[in-house]
Amino acid sequence: MPYTVTPTALPEVLILEPKVFGDARGFFFESFNARDFAQCTGLDVQFVQDNHSKSAKGVLRGLHYQIQHPQGKLVRVTQGEVFDVAVDIRKSSPTFGKWEGVMLSAENKRQLWVPPGFAHGFLVTSDSAEFLYKTSDYYHTEFERSLLWNDPALGIQWPVDGEPLLAAKDKAAATLGKAEVFT
Repeated sequence: MPYTVTPTALPEVLILEPKVFGDARGFFFESFNARDFAQCTGLDVQFVQDNHSKSAKGVLRGLHYQIQHPQGKLVRVTQGEVFDVAVDIRKSSPTFGKWEGVMLSAENKRQLWVPPGFAHGFLVTSDSAEFLYKTSDYYHTEFERSLLWNDPALGIQWPVDGEPLLAAKDKAAATLGKAEVFT
């Protein structure tokens, strides 16, 4: 199998570890293959958009989601390291309000599948990080929402001392109790 797939405490959130071929020259791996992804995960996902961001240490992006046109995301880091978080915000789910956090880095080459219906965010723990992700739906600014990163109802254990660097929209994000969520 080209990937090792590990379920998390949130069964739909998956850690994918690609098979890496390395020697003294460097390494090679397929970062994505639609046929292999479907075979290894049991998911039939069509990705329509790739995104790439670079952030400095202490930057926290998220927790983002689209209330209409929800996006599934396959995320990975190509430089540096991040603490990546998915939060189940489907009201009818038995894991509503629960979160999963995973360290993703250029070194471990792990990927995380964050399904539609989950809020997503990450904190840069290295000096900087480049973050790539594929999405299953297009970005729609009018449907984007942010869940407050430090909402006590979530209790996310972010590996940060003090306040992270946040965008204005993330500083003004809603708590789970007041957020627009999925049914």
